[in-house]
Amino acid sequence: MPNTRHEKAISRLSILLEHLSAQAKQTDKLNSNQKSHRLIENNNLFSQHLFTTQSDKIFLYVEEVKKRLNEFSRLHTLSGDNINKAEFAKSSILLIEQQISALMNAIQANETMHQAAQASFNARKNVRKKYAQATQLKQSDKYNKMAKSVLLSSHQLYQQLTEHHEFERRLRDMITEREQQRTRSKSANIDKLSQEVLALHQRLGRCRKAISSIEKNIEQAEKNKLR
Repeated sequence: MPNTRHEKAISRLSILLEHLSAQAKQTDKLNSNQKSHRLIENNNLFSQHLFTTQSDKIFLYVEEVKKRLNEFSRLHTLSGDNINKAEFAKSSILLIEQQISALMNAIQANETMHQAAQASFNARKNVRKKYAQATQLKQSDKYNKMAKSVLLSSHQLYQQLTEHHEFERRLRDMITEREQQRTRSKSANIDKLSQEVLALHQRLGRCRKAISSIEKNIEQAEKNKLR
């Protein structure tokens, strides 16, 4: 009966990984066509304790899980019945399920993450453009007065932006910490930690949207002052 249960688990996970593989390829293709991806391509997608792969391509992480599942299937088939086999099977399947859950969360959050990055990308581009235009007027007294006014009116917004960037950094650290705890945790705590990780990802998404909004407000404030 245990062998049959594990064989069913292997079959179920194999089918799920094939679906994830197709989704990952499509997601990676969409990301490669977005300029905003450059802003986040160097961020760690997952905890180093969960994956050995280090890449911005989700498909490569799926391939790592496939290899792990294939290796587990091979060793499970070759190993005889012994007291260690059940524990080996349980820990192996648990890790694979954790990796699959993390991949599903990443694919689900990908669009929101890139929307925030795109808004940030556009805001930074527009701010740079405004600064370039302002530089051309640097010799005039009018520009000096306007530039001073911009700095004064935008000071609070820049302060908010700095605070939100710090909050974003803390959230990323908290996500990494929870992922590490989930990897080391017993099965009884997995669901709770998974929910915490998902909630942190949602908070991170909202934080990045707020950052984008503040950057747009900064851009608008500077635009109004330079008219």
